[in-house]
Amino acid sequence: MTLDEFLTEWNNESDMILVHTSGSTGNPKPMYVEKKRMLNSARITCDFLGLRPGDTAFLCMPLDYIAGKMLVVRSIERKLNLVSVSPSGHPLKDICLSFDKPSLAAMVPLQVYNSLNVAAEAETLRSFTHLIIGGGAIDDELAKALRSFPNHVWSTYGMTETLSHIALRRLNGDGASEWYTPFDSVDVSQNEDGCLVIDAPLVHDGKLVTNDIVELKDGKFRILGRKDNVICSGGIKIQMEEVEHALRPYMESNFMITKRSDKKFGEIVVLITENDNIAEVEAICKRVLPKYWCPHDYLHIESIPLTETGKPARIKALSLAEEI
Repeated sequence: MTLDEFLTEWNNESDMILVHTSGSTGNPKPMYVEKKRMLNSARITCDFLGLRPGDTAFLCMPLDYIAGKMLVVRSIERKLNLVSVSPSGHPLKDICLSFDKPSLAAMVPLQVYNSLNVAAEAETLRSFTHLIIGGGAIDDELAKALRSFPNHVWSTYGMTETLSHIALRRLNGDGASEWYTPFDSVDVSQNEDGCLVIDAPLVHDGKLVTNDIVELKDGKFRILGRKDNVICSGGIKIQMEEVEHALRPYMESNFMITKRSDKKFGEIVVLITENDNIAEVEAICKRVLPKYWCPHDYLHIESIPLTETGKPARIKALSLAEEI
């Protein structure tokens, strides 16, 4: 979808607009949302960040999904100057930006990572007043590279159903934290499975039960992993994200943890990697991981499956694992 196409849809007579989920846990699904709730979401974010008319918003994400759409809606709601480039892995390549007023950019982790590895792009990236990062996990290496940024860098928590984010956490400065702070109009709780429950009446009708297992403290929350990413192996529950987090400092090639069914254990841990030296990968796992976290099977593939928004394609990974 182009910017002109989105603006045409936004300005038509309908009170609703079509969006699609990101597809991280399956195929992207279409859904209609109210434009007034999108404006509410935009207002909440702009107020939180202190954005004013005449400030700048930088659009470099696809308009097929909620993150890109909402950046445009924020520019509409707050009368921001919208600078738009085609979505790519290097959104700051060959462009010159300078700001005499506050600015906002929204990117996925891959775009940030790529920009940091080109000096001119990294300099531009550091110049944004607010850089919000969503659509995927921010690993320790990327978080470390962002700590020295002079302005505000945020990790976002949200989903299509909440019209982008409902909570932020700082990645740099004195306020850096692994705990997400919900916006003032948002209440969070847990269900009996430990999953996050969101009550955000300005952007979603009714309470929304997520699949994210969380820890709560003083109204804030910390993500432990996805409920559907739990591996129940021999009576032990293993969180895929925790295994990935433990291995990431030691793995040079891209990898991900998944699972497959097993007659003896119920489910077993499977590691998919772009490293063709499986013996090396297995040795790292045995050295780093608790015995019951160690993969039973290893699979080499040319490229780790990702969704269009750069998230791990868990459903595809499950399918690959079952073929072993």
